[in-house]
Amino acid sequence: MQLRTLLAGSAMLALLAGCASGPSDEGSGGEAIQATSATYQGTLPCRNCDGIALTVTMEGEDQSAPAQRTFDLTAAYQNHPQNPPNENYSGNWDVLTGTADNPEATVYELVPNGEGQTYYFMRVSPQTLELIDPQRRRFQNNDMLQLTRQQ
Repeated sequence: MQLRTLLAGSAMLALLAGCASGPSDEGSGGEAIQATSATYQGTLPCRNCDGIALTVTMEGEDQSAPAQRTFDLTAAYQNHPQNPPNENYSGNWDVLTGTADNPEATVYELVPNGEGQTYYFMRVSPQTLELIDPQRRRFQNNDMLQLTRQQ
């Protein structure tokens, strides 16, 4: 509800989520590789509330098959006058290369199942993702749009 409005109003902010890659765990005897999980959290600015607490959990690795790269996203409005419910999205993520300013940047594209907006996150570091717009441009207040890895 409000998250869509915020994102559209901010040049349609986009999400997800990064550096889900890490060391692979391979069992003895060539067993299947276990999926990697990474959770990122941060609070985005909100015009009508104290902020939007955003949590993104990404499963899989950059090199995993597309069907094995999944995400869950939750947006919770803090002290919003209308007290909207949390927004929850799930879907698949993909790895893109390059932004308007950096052709080498790693960008994560999160595409929700069913209805919902596609989110774009640029990997700032292994511990930090930054929400960028669908044209893969950074926002002026980019430091306020960063999520930090929790696990």
